[in-house]
Amino acid sequence: MKQDAVFDSYIEEDALHEECGVFGMYDFDGGNVASTIYYGLFALQHRGQESCGIAVSDTNGPRGNMLSHKGMGLVNEVFTPENLEAMKGDIGVGHVRYSTAGSSTRENAQPLVLNYVKGTLAMAHNGNLINANELRRELEYTGAIFQTTIDSEVIAYHIARERLNSKTAEEAVRRACMKLKGAYALVVASPRKLIAARDPFGFKPLCIGKRDNAYIVTSETCALDTIGATFIRDVLPGEVVAITPDGIESDMSMAIPKEKQARCIFEYIYFARPDSHFDGESVYASRIKAGRFLAIDSPVEADIVTGVPESGNAAALGYSLESKIPYGTAFVKNGYVGRTFIKPKQSSRESSVQIKLNVLKEAVAGKRVIMIDDSIVRGTTSDRIVRMLRDAGATEVHVRISSPPFLWPCYFGTDIPAREQLIAYNRSIEEIRQIIGADSLGYLAIDRLPEMVDGLPICKGCFTGNYPMEPPKEDIRGEYFDKEIDLERRIINR
Repeated sequence: MKQDAVFDSYIEEDALHEECGVFGMYDFDGGNVASTIYYGLFALQHRGQESCGIAVSDTNGPRGNMLSHKGMGLVNEVFTPENLEAMKGDIGVGHVRYSTAGSSTRENAQPLVLNYVKGTLAMAHNGNLINANELRRELEYTGAIFQTTIDSEVIAYHIARERLNSKTAEEAVRRACMKLKGAYALVVASPRKLIAARDPFGFKPLCIGKRDNAYIVTSETCALDTIGATFIRDVLPGEVVAITPDGIESDMSMAIPKEKQARCIFEYIYFARPDSHFDGESVYASRIKAGRFLAIDSPVEADIVTGVPESGNAAALGYSLESKIPYGTAFVKNGYVGRTFIKPKQSSRESSVQIKLNVLKEAVAGKRVIMIDDSIVRGTTSDRIVRMLRDAGATEVHVRISSPPFLWPCYFGTDIPAREQLIAYNRSIEEIRQIIGADSLGYLAIDRLPEMVDGLPICKGCFTGNYPMEPPKEDIRGEYFDKEIDLERRIINR
């Protein structure tokens, strides 16, 4: 079968997609937080470009008065100065979304706002639950009516239900989280508290910052830098944090031994902005190390090393530093073009690659090029980019990937598709090299991943099939996974 035909049926772009970014703020001086949340979401826009929203409340006003605005599109498309000005409140949460569970509709945009007997609750969630259907059915059989198809609403309902029998809102969050299986980083605004929770494995990042007399909880430290806040610390895996004018209270009763934690390695490889830090590790430094490891383990003679923007750039620099081959810019990225995965047809997607990236012919003509990218999912985009370099005059194109080959899907919030759609499934590296048209191809060795993050416990399930917990038998839409694949899965003996 011709190469193009192999992939023509795939609607998604050959790239990874993260799920969400969250941002919460509580100003103890009573200042309005909506505009600051807006700028914080700007800094997190790379984590989700489908929808966004903000919900705020006045802690000195009447209980239950939560103002919210959300919609489809980018942050600057959904919000205007007028609707931000109307959102008066000193506590609030914000969210940017890319959907891996639940369709891309306005109803599924976050934050979710619930009005219930104890007051009002606004919640933003990053991650993916593997027992969402089970929890949803439990609620439905007790009369719950859902307005969305996302697992985040399941979390919000369980928090509301636990609140009826809990002394505090943070206790309700903790009791609800005890029922959850999977990845979650939560920010919850109750009438008088800002609450944060991170799953025991630490799949998704979450950190705390402070600006003047206001506290912030957000997905990445880059959002703190954007608003001029100071980083205080990370929310620890398994921790529930309650922020009130009396200070920060911590509950670690859900924590598991550190060696069982499983941070998503793709936060360091691809998802996060390079200027962010997670759990004491620099994203930029991790990518530099990945490039150095590629140069050590997969050396090749060349005239220039270049990265596919943006996540490939730091790894390319690391490769250059280690190999002494000059680093250069070979691609010009059009920052005003939306993500190509929204295109409805394969033909539209392929043309979008060239709209999004242009090659600097002067940088590559007559040269042997090492091209560094963060991953190859289906292979379609890699094929086009290699072809673009050759068309620009590159005499050789050597591809190096700063992650191992994808062999298994992800169930914890990274949009890695079924195995049959992964180019590395049932193919050798040589076969992949031929498909993408490169002169040589090298991947980052799996054993190098812990070194990238100085030994932090990580999840490698998408590379090995060894997951930190047993994967689900059905996904959030109730579609059953292939039974043969299910039998092949190996679960880490932790």
